[in-house]
Amino acid sequence: MKLIEAIVKPFKLERVKDALVKVGVHAMTVGAVRGFGRQNGHAELYQGADYVVDFLPKVKVEVLVPDDHALRVVEAITARARTGKIGDGKIFVIDIEEVIRIRTGESGPEAI
Repeated sequence: MKLIEAIVKPFKLERVKDALVKVGVHAMTVGAVRGFGRQNGHAELYQGADYVVDFLPKVKVEVLVPDDHALRVVEAITARARTGKIGDGKIFVIDIEEVIRIRTGESGPEAI
């Protein structure tokens, strides 16, 4: 199994979600996060004073899928989240040793 974590721009969330549903993803976790990378934040003017916004708002999408679905999921996220500009985000693919559904005790792919 693979855990796919994608950090994307907030306005891309709906497109990413729709693409994931089309490739067969039935569940996902989404949360608001803040961070910076090469984009390094930006300067803003507030009440006549300049200040630097170091952490920019992003959205983190987490999806757990069987190994053979990982490539399709990554391709779907990439296609729908890309703007071609700095700050589009990152995708992390992480091996998962085990998953257990708390309610039923099911484990492995059946618990996804």
